Amino acid sequence: MKFTCSKSDLNGSIPIPGSKSHTIRGVLLASLTNGTSKLLNPLMSSDTEAAIEVYKQFGAEFQIKEDYWTIKGFGNQMRVPRDVLDVRNSGTTMRVALGTSSLLAKGQVVLTGDKQIQKRPCGPLIKSLNELGANIESQHQFGYAPFTVKGTLKGGHSKIEAKTSQYLTSLLLVCPLAEKDTQLDVPLLFEKPYVKMTLDWLHSLGVTIEYDRFDHFFIPGNQIIHPFTKTIPADFSSATFFLVAGALNGNSITCTGLDMDDSQSDKMVIDFLIEMGAHIQLSDQSITVNGGDLTGIDIDMNDCPDALPMMAVAGCFAEGTTRLLNVPHARMKETDRIAVMATELTKLGAKIEELPDGLIIHQSELKGANVSGHGDHRVVMALSICASAIAGETIIDTAESVSVTMPQFSHYFESIGGNIRLSN
Repeated sequence: MKFTCSKSDLNGSIPIPGSKSHTIRGVLLASLTNGTSKLLNPLMSSDTEAAIEVYKQFGAEFQIKEDYWTIKGFGNQMRVPRDVLDVRNSGTTMRVALGTSSLLAKGQVVLTGDKQIQKRPCGPLIKSLNELGANIESQHQFGYAPFTVKGTLKGGHSKIEAKTSQYLTSLLLVCPLAEKDTQLDVPLLFEKPYVKMTLDWLHSLGVTIEYDRFDHFFIPGNQIIHPFTKTIPADFSSATFFLVAGALNGNSITCTGLDMDDSQSDKMVIDFLIEMGAHIQLSDQSITVNGGDLTGIDIDMNDCPDALPMMAVAGCFAEGTTRLLNVPHARMKETDRIAVMATELTKLGAKIEELPDGLIIHQSELKGANVSGHGDHRVVMALSICASAIAGETIIDTAESVSVTMPQFSHYFESIGGNIRLSN
């Protein structure tokens, strides 16, 4: 599928859907309980559907309603999946499912995903899980899917460098259920707010984890996760595209449902935009962004790599130079987002330089062209917003990938005045 987009005046309000990261954590934790839990305002997308299908195979039962999901957990009756677990395009589901698979007392699990997933590394996580009692092997190249999981997580001691927070999140979610206590040393950790999100979930459910500055964790074993009811916060990662859109040209966009007290890292985009000169109004669970004269700044994006595609677009419209720095892990996402955004924005006329750990973007005169979304939902959405602020027509391929986090993207975009057309 392709999006064809052209210059638009964007004004209006967007109800931001639930967080993908929170929803997948909720699915996993509800599945691990001995009882029935409820998730309110969960996100239904291809990534969260993948998580549901994986945990169904482990024995969880789901009742899916429009505004809430009821989940009956398998607790200590976890079953061996009858089929290969296919996480599709969900990196989060792959990493947390590797941890969950290691809780099985007998049998084996095979996990795989699409072509992008099979290029995303899991080596450090596998090493730690194996040190803690699991037996995980890569079927082809070490650290890359497909995986075979045998053996049972026991606990113990492991040291892990977490160049993606998903490695540590996977361990934190399952080690409380191990037979013995676990000690984790973490000398390197990117995306700390996502680990904070995981710890917030566990703490709210009464799980004990002791930690110091995110570099050492002590996790008592044999803990119990009790059933719960929890509302999924709106997704700052999805909101990023519309927040930045509001800062361009004469636009004015309000995003509703957002909670600035939530641990999501992409709320940092608000601070970035304020520093660049956008006019922002914060109220109870809504954020309004009005276009202003943006100025380039230096941004440390280590905690929020998912915002890189949209902040790269913002940099093209900011006076002077914008530097997106300290984000080498943006190369480990669905695509190498540093290389991809440099390539595609250059096609539109951007003056942009690629760094090993980021991008340097100069204010540029952009014009519509044919570009590729590379099958990456965040790249597709960023290029669509970019096209709304420049002359000419922009055609973006692999637009179907927006279903990963925001299946309603084109509808929302149209609702605020965006010129967008879908075609095969």
